[in-house]
Amino acid sequence: MKKHNLRRIAIVTVAGALFGSIALAPASQAATSSRYITVSADGTVKVSPDAVRINATVSTVAGTTKEALAATATSASAVRAAFLLQGVASRDIATQSVTVYPEYSYTQDKGSVIIGYRASQSFVVVIRKATTAGIVVDAIVTAGGDNLQLNGVTPFVLDSTKATISARTAAVKNAKAKASSYASLLGIKLGKVNYLIENSSPSVYPPIMSSVAKDSAGSTQIDLGLQDVTVSISVQWALI
Repeated sequence: MKKHNLRRIAIVTVAGALFGSIALAPASQAATSSRYITVSADGTVKVSPDAVRINATVSTVAGTTKEALAATATSASAVRAAFLLQGVASRDIATQSVTVYPEYSYTQDKGSVIIGYRASQSFVVVIRKATTAGIVVDAIVTAGGDNLQLNGVTPFVLDSTKATISARTAAVKNAKAKASSYASLLGIKLGKVNYLIENSSPSVYPPIMSSVAKDSAGSTQIDLGLQDVTVSISVQWALI
């Protein structure tokens, strides 16, 4: 009898625990299942780039790998000095790669024949004062001569802090306008904000390609154009 009674007590206790959890569930859900509306929105502002990224390569061909590397080092030093002379900080000049490999010439008689060795050094350089980029380009082309290859000149937004704040403001305004529109269509009213989530880091969208031209004096001009700084958010409002 004692064992039977203990078993009945255990069953009642478990049943009570289950009943308690079931009873508490609606109360917990009631706190979070109130009516709400969630919308996503973007905020975008256009800004003029404040910096320019230059990709350049110095390349030479010589009879041996040692001679090719030495010749490339000499040209690279001249290009580096030109950057520095134009006010570019050494911390903004980075070597991307140094390579040396055989250079071949192909003919139908002899096939591929080694004609020398090509050595190259590639740079990625940030010009923090975008308006001087054209002058810098002309300076490094003069310094590097025919050994210099200009692989890319790309305006970009170096400091997007102010633009990001403006984009966030626009995103919130757009989200509220969208939520208010839905509320009006449904005949309901917006209450307090339950949460706001910034879906990703602020994005800067550069143009597909930048424009490089010469002015009337023959100097290079870099057209900076405008770039988009975008913030995406999701906001949930309670409904009243």
